[in-house]
Amino acid sequence: MANETIRKEQQEEKWNDNTELDFLYLNEQDMLEAGVMEAGRCVDVMEEAMGLFSDGDYIMGGPNHNSHGLVLEFPPKSNITNFPINDSKDRRFTAMPAYLGGRFHMAGEKWYGSNGRNVKRGIPRSILMVMLNDVETGAPLAFMSANLLSAMRTGAMPGLAAKLLAKKDPKILSMVGAGVIARTSSMAILSKHPTIDTIRIKGSSPDSRSARELKEYITQHYPHITQIIICKTLEEAVCGADIICEAASVKKGQWPRFERKWLEPGALVISASVFDMEHQDMIDVKKVVDDYSMFENYTVEDEQSIGRNDDGTHQASGCLGEDFAYMVKDGLIERNSIANIGDIVRGRCEGRISEDEIIFVAIEGMSIEDVAWGHECYRRAQKDGIGTKLLLWDKPHLH
Repeated sequence: MANETIRKEQQEEKWNDNTELDFLYLNEQDMLEAGVMEAGRCVDVMEEAMGLFSDGDYIMGGPNHNSHGLVLEFPPKSNITNFPINDSKDRRFTAMPAYLGGRFHMAGEKWYGSNGRNVKRGIPRSILMVMLNDVETGAPLAFMSANLLSAMRTGAMPGLAAKLLAKKDPKILSMVGAGVIARTSSMAILSKHPTIDTIRIKGSSPDSRSARELKEYITQHYPHITQIIICKTLEEAVCGADIICEAASVKKGQWPRFERKWLEPGALVISASVFDMEHQDMIDVKKVVDDYSMFENYTVEDEQSIGRNDDGTHQASGCLGEDFAYMVKDGLIERNSIANIGDIVRGRCEGRISEDEIIFVAIEGMSIEDVAWGHECYRRAQKDGIGTKLLLWDKPHLH
C-alpha cells in the first residue's frame, strides 16, 4: 500500500511539473514490427486476460459491464437527404470500451466502421483502430491500427481453447471457414499443438479462393503439416477430427449445420462465428464459453426474433453461446454445466476430464482482449522505439 501511495504521488508530481502531453501513433507496419502477428504470444496474453476476467478485475461496457460493444446501426430508409442507410452487409459502427487490470492496468477502446461494399473497393470490410488510455488521468497513451490486432486476438481465443481443452497430442485439425479468422485461428492452434499433422479446410465451396489461399499459407509456413485437404462437404471436414474450429462468415440462416454423429469421442468443437446444431444433441457435451453473461444478454435482446419448436423450446440462434443460454432457459441443462474459460484458467472449473469427452466452446470476443493485446504491442513499441509520437498539447489552453 505504501508503494502504491508513493507511485501515485510521483505520477501527480510528474503531471504538475510537465503539462506537455503526447501519445504514440502506430500504423500497420509499426504494429507488425511490434509483434502483432506473434500467434503463440497472443494466446498466452489471452490466457492472462481470461484469468483476470475470472477474477473480476475488468470492466466492459453496458449496464452490467459485460457488453460486447455499442453498435451504431443505420435505419433501412430515411427521408433525410444523404442520411446513411443500412443498404449493405455489415454496415455499422461499433465502439468496444474496456478496462483490464492486473499488470495491464489500462483502459482502452476498439472503434470501427464496417461496410460490405468495401471489398469491391479493395479495402477490408471493417477498418479498426484501438485507443489506449492512462486509467488515472484519462490521457491517451497510444492510438494504433487494429485490423491485425483484432484478427490475432480473435484467432488466439480458439488457440487458448485448444491449449486448455484439446485431447492429448491431437493430429487432425478441421477449419470450417477459410477467411482471415480461420487463418489466425489456425496459427494460434498450431502454435500450441505441434503434433497436428493434418488440416482439413471447408470453405464456402471446394474451389473457393479463400480455401486455396489458406492451404497455400499453411503449406508455406508450416512444412511439418503432411496433409492439407480442401473438403467438399462439412461432414468430410468434421468426421474424425480432433479439433474442429468454426470461423465461417455466411448469411443469416445459412449457418454450417453440424451432426452429432460426425463427432468422434474426444472431439473439441470451437465456434468463433456461427453454428447450427439441434439443442437436444448438445445436452451431454461439456460446454465452455468466453463470457456467459454476454450470451445471456443476447437472449434478452433476441427473444422476440428467435423461433420456437413444437414443444415450446427455442430454435437455434446461429450463436453457440446464445444457444447454451436458451438451453438453460428451456430447462434442458443447468447453468452450472457451462464454464467460463477464465474459470478453467484459474482452476475454478474443471477442463477436460477424459480423452473421450466431447467439448463445445463458444467464443464471441471481448474488448478486454483488444486492450490486452494492444497493451503488449504498445509496450514493445515503447521498448524498441517503434511508432510516431504525436503532440496533443504543449500546455492545455483550458483547464
